[in-house]
Amino acid sequence: MKARTAIVRRHGGPAAIEWIDRDLPAPGAGEVLIRHGAIGVNFIDCYYRAGIYPMALPGGLGIEAAGIVEAVGEGVSALVPGDRVGAMKPPLGAYATARLMRAVDLVRLPDDVDDETAAAMLVKGCTAEFLIERCAKVEPGWVVLVHAAAGATGLLLVQWLKAIGASVIGTVGTAAKAEVARAAGADHVILYREEDTAARVRALTGRAGVHVVFDGVGMATWDASLDSCARRGLIVSFGNADAPVTGINPGVLALKGSLTNSRPTLWDYYADPGEAAAGAARMFAMLRTGAIRPYIGQRFSLEDAAAAHAALETRETVGATILLP
Repeated sequence: MKARTAIVRRHGGPAAIEWIDRDLPAPGAGEVLIRHGAIGVNFIDCYYRAGIYPMALPGGLGIEAAGIVEAVGEGVSALVPGDRVGAMKPPLGAYATARLMRAVDLVRLPDDVDDETAAAMLVKGCTAEFLIERCAKVEPGWVVLVHAAAGATGLLLVQWLKAIGASVIGTVGTAAKAEVARAAGADHVILYREEDTAARVRALTGRAGVHVVFDGVGMATWDASLDSCARRGLIVSFGNADAPVTGINPGVLALKGSLTNSRPTLWDYYADPGEAAAGAARMFAMLRTGAIRPYIGQRFSLEDAAAAHAALETRETVGATILLP
């Protein structure tokens, strides 16, 4: 099968994304050939492209996609041609019309979840699952701060938190994004460009602060996260949309109230196949009940991936962004 595939030969801006045609061989032992129906765009794709995260050059881009199995290799018994599957972990290469992957790295898609929804939900939805339920272990009644609450992951965090009985404060950059965050269930929304986030959080919580901060922004929000936490609170730093957090002095965590900081990744919580299957099943169950809903704010054609990256990095996007082959 021929595949149109993104390739990065050098680290750089969105213009570093090039396109080539490849002839894919038949799947080898343990492999599956997938024809993609939709591809998810995530901030981590920008990190790899820019060199913030290491990748071999030249290399592909993308970790999230949904599609249909075209062929299976020797030893693959759990999947057959015609099955619908999703990918949400390395190796990189999801920005393609088709690709080969190990069968054990794929998630079987339920019949009631279409390709676009899966491409918008697998990474972000499973991230919300492990952050809330297995990393922070949020309990009903807790007050939680979500930075970038109108982003793809932020919106799912807000919805999931509300579904389990937490109170949610979200930060956003514009009034339009504030409306989106409120519609998702945020109890309070802070316009971080116009207000002092930590001061507002303290006012909203009677000076107590929040139990947990979910921070996917990074360096730009680190101080606000520190100053928003309640005594013995938890800051979950799960992304670098602005820049990686550097120069952390553990003593500051003590001075701010014996805080805890975690820097988790999806793949450490989804490394075990059994945990991955259970986590994905939990996410799909939340989706099926309507507790969480996909919000696809942008659709780009596959070869407009550079424009998608530019929109993401300039914070012009709302909700999830997908590429369509």
